Formats: sequence, C-alpha cells, structure tokens
Amino acid sequence: MYMLLDYEDVIRIPPSMLGEDPDKIINTLTYQKLEGRVKSFSKAEVQDPQERKFVIVAILEVKRVGDGRIIPGDGGVYQKVEYRAVVFHPEMQEVVEGTVSDITNFGAFVNFGVLDGLLHISQVMDDRFDIDLEGKRLIGKETKKELRVKDKVRVRIVSLSLNDENLAASKIGLTMRQPGLGKLEDFKNEGT
Repeated sequence: MYMLLDYEDVIRIPPSMLGEDPDKIINTLTYQKLEGRVKSFSKAEVQDPQERKFVIVAILEVKRVGDGRIIPGDGGVYQKVEYRAVVFHPEMQEVVEGTVSDITNFGAFVNFGVLDGLLHISQVMDDRFDIDLEGKRLIGKETKKELRVKDKVRVRIVSLSLNDENLAASKIGLTMRQPGLGKLEDFKNEGT
C-alpha cells in the first residue's frame, strides 16, 4: 500500500559542496541517498522484521533540523533532516494490480509500482500450460486462456522478502489462483 510518511535521517554533506546553497544541497543529497531505497519502521511500530520494510518512492519535501555536526577526521558535515515521502509498504496477503513484465519457463514477472514479483507457473490458474517463450505468453492447455507480457493482472502477495541493499534482489511471490484474482481483461469480459 502507498502512504505518506514523515521521517528523519542524517545526510553527509561532502567538503566539496560546503560553499553552495545549503538547502539546495541537502535536498539533492537527500533525494540521492533515499529515493528507491528500502527503509524500516521501528520495532515499536511493527514487530515482524519483513513486515516493517517499505520502499521510498519519492521525497516530497526536506527540512534541515538544527545545525550540522562535524566529526574529527572527516571533512564533511552531518546534517539531520526531516522529510516527507511517498512510500510503498507491501504487506503479506495484500491484493495489488500490476502489469506482466516478462514470461519465463517457470512463470511470469509482474510489475506493481516500484517492485516486481514472481507469479510462479503453478500460481497462474487451475490449468496446465504450454510456454511460448518466443511469443512471451503462457497458454492454458484446457482453457486456451493466455497470459502475455503487458497484460494487466490482479494478484495477491503470498511471500515477501525485501532486500535492504539491492531492491532488485528482493523476492516477492504472487498468486492468481483465488477468486477475484487474474487477468483484468477476463473480469471485463465477465461483466464483473
């Protein structure tokens, strides 16, 4: 789920930037340090370590808090900042809508917002599949239903492991094998 959060952090201003406009520098460095990164809620807010994690999608505003600090032996200034950000906080069992971004021999990857999840072939639907890697599609053997790249789908998050260091290395498992989930086009055709 997307949400607006107010948070704080400490930004290091390198010595080479100290003569420039401090607010402009702090904004730039805050965006560079935080946007697209995984952060965590505190233990007091959320108990489960995986459930605590969220991705910073966009920094909306940054404000300096107090004076910066200089640490002996380091020419940089460490400035505390408060910022408001749009974040994506995926939760177990959350239903999300996304777009199929790739078809592989073991399933499909679905992009939803800033993340990609794996829709394993066993979780697509109650059917066996022919896999057409050239045409980038999964074809149901009995139903003849197809899942292609760029199809819009509704999926449920069934496993979740966000990687703090590398967002692309995060592992998110998805399913479409439940009522109300699947290709959005199929719901339009059924009139629901």
